[in-house]
Amino acid sequence: MLTATMVICTMGTHERHRLTEVINARGTFTPLGVSRSSAGVAAAVAEALPEFFVMDELADRASEALAHATGAQAGAVTHCTSAAITLCVAAAMAGTDPERIAALPDTNDMHNRVVLPAGHVVSYGQSITQAVRLAGAVVTVAGDETRCSIDDLDDELAGEDIACLLLVSSRLVTGEPIDLTAAVRAAHRRGVPAIIDGAAQFPRTADLLATGADAVLISAQKYLAAPTAGLVVGTHRLVRAVRAQEKGIGRAMKPTKEATVGVLAALEEWHAMDRAKWEADQAAKVLAFVTAANELPGLAAEVLADPTGLPLSRVLLTVSGGIDATTLAAELEHGTPAIYVNTAQSLEGQLILELVPLDSDELEIILTRLAMELQATEKAD
Repeated sequence: MLTATMVICTMGTHERHRLTEVINARGTFTPLGVSRSSAGVAAAVAEALPEFFVMDELADRASEALAHATGAQAGAVTHCTSAAITLCVAAAMAGTDPERIAALPDTNDMHNRVVLPAGHVVSYGQSITQAVRLAGAVVTVAGDETRCSIDDLDDELAGEDIACLLLVSSRLVTGEPIDLTAAVRAAHRRGVPAIIDGAAQFPRTADLLATGADAVLISAQKYLAAPTAGLVVGTHRLVRAVRAQEKGIGRAMKPTKEATVGVLAALEEWHAMDRAKWEADQAAKVLAFVTAANELPGLAAEVLADPTGLPLSRVLLTVSGGIDATTLAAELEHGTPAIYVNTAQSLEGQLILELVPLDSDELEIILTRLAMELQATEKAD
């Protein structure tokens, strides 16, 4: 005879909590749970949950592992990347001074102005400017959305009250690309620390650090596929100041034991992974999908390289024959399982699919559903 507990144990999370089953072809998207952790990372997290730790000691081990993985001097784990932005700004203003840390977000008698290129004012669910202001800082925008030159940055960095320069490395930025190395040098000429928000750029962390930035901020749960956490890698001085904020506003943004252990496990897997094989496998997966999608009437598929230089590509679908791309995406979402794709270019008749976390069965489901929706649209016409 089955008991209620036995029935619950045989049910999956989606069924137990009446949740929508999802195939995520949109990418490392927070509203969809971001990514899939490996069985090894999940096991490490499960092992950590019933245990006690000296949290400062665990943070020290994480710093060592992050430094080893990225080439930075030190590293710190925060609650998420948005928290890392706020804490790095706080660290730039308050340092390790206990009185200043306790005073935040009151920034009287502190350098409290953060310079941010206009094209880097991005929104990832909240505006990056709000993440800065949460620390008590004031945002000064340099240049405009079409262009921010090094001279534009230098003009804004000239003030005596500048706390730091914040740069964003993301496909969300607008305008002409900024030479990040030149921007960092401009900040350092003024004695101003430079921070790069590269949330989705974990595979490129070493490149971003090579700009000379004092800190690079990374999402642990995107391409590292760890539990939700933000990673700060950079100089000993700035990382120490970030960790010191846990005695102040950082108390609300501290990492959990399970997230930190999960990050350590994910870093171990990253070291062990054959990255050349991974890149080749991802490229083959995209190419096979593009070939199959091109067999479907009303679709033209092609390989889309990552615009920021990540070692992965995506599928670009151009919808034709009177079929509306926005409607097609909505129909995919409303089915079972719900299939989510990137609709950033849907008004131009294009959809973008990221296949990194998906297996062959899921790819087959997407192709089948695309064929069904296209056929249904053709019949309706």
